[in-house]
Amino acid sequence: MNKMKPKSFILAPILTLILFTACSTDQSDMIQITNTPPPSQLRIDQPTETVLPALTAPAIASTSMPTPKPPPAEDAWMQMPVVPRGVSDSIREVYELGLAMGNDPKRFSVIGDCQNVSSYFLSTFDKPGDFRLGEYSYLQPTIDYYQGSFSRTSLAVKGGFNAAAILSPLRADPKTCNSGESPLDCELRVWKPSVVFVSMETWWSKKPAQEYDKYMRRVIERLLEAGVVPIIATKADNLEGDHSINVTIAQIAYDYDIPLWNFWAAVQPLPDHGLTPNGFYLTFARNFFDDPVRMQNAWPWRNLTALQVLDAVRKGLEDEN
Repeated sequence: MNKMKPKSFILAPILTLILFTACSTDQSDMIQITNTPPPSQLRIDQPTETVLPALTAPAIASTSMPTPKPPPAEDAWMQMPVVPRGVSDSIREVYELGLAMGNDPKRFSVIGDCQNVSSYFLSTFDKPGDFRLGEYSYLQPTIDYYQGSFSRTSLAVKGGFNAAAILSPLRADPKTCNSGESPLDCELRVWKPSVVFVSMETWWSKKPAQEYDKYMRRVIERLLEAGVVPIIATKADNLEGDHSINVTIAQIAYDYDIPLWNFWAAVQPLPDHGLTPNGFYLTFARNFFDDPVRMQNAWPWRNLTALQVLDAVRKGLEDEN
């Protein structure tokens, strides 16, 4: 007589299949930004420049441009902590000006690709009983503070989105977003967050990291102009083979003095570094942080460390000791 398998073991492969579907993308989801040809003529192998519509709020010129600094060593990002140590004075100024512009201090947003869909990423913290903090109970005040943001479906998250796509009005939800509005601008207008996770794993395999850098800097500058604090994340995978995307992410965080969530470092101790055999998807388990078996998988660590970063940033912005 066969014994029934526990629900968690039945659920895991089903959820993994759902995530695989969300992460699967066709060429149309990877379209480049353009301001010239009509959509029917766009090609992903012909990147073009774009002129982004101006924000109605005043720009923060002093903080939206990177501060010239000597470059760090190329592999320095590997030694950076998973959770940043507070926030800089300049970022605190961005936050305060954002509040004056109408941003909500108790709201955060996420922009990114399939690794950030709400069914997997952070939504558990809006569902009491769906997670256990265990030794991390100190994070509960941050969960309470941002209630409602965790499970919200961001207008700037979609499988196949990359740093170029979230800047393109062609990728915006036509039911919610205004004409000519990018997914990023739409999310900022509709939700008015004060903090935003920027987690962009997806990139064109044949495009150099310099192109990724160009678009990501536009994203960061856009957020700073809107008075929003960006939390930029490294990725777990190394599909490009030389870690050049994570090097770029860390350099951007360094240049703009913004919080870095070094998720790559969080999964290094895990079996296969928290990756499934294809080298991209994260290994799945439910978010019970007091369960050593589940904590051998990447998704609990992704949610836990994201919450830890949010907690550190919240306290830093409030100047808590």
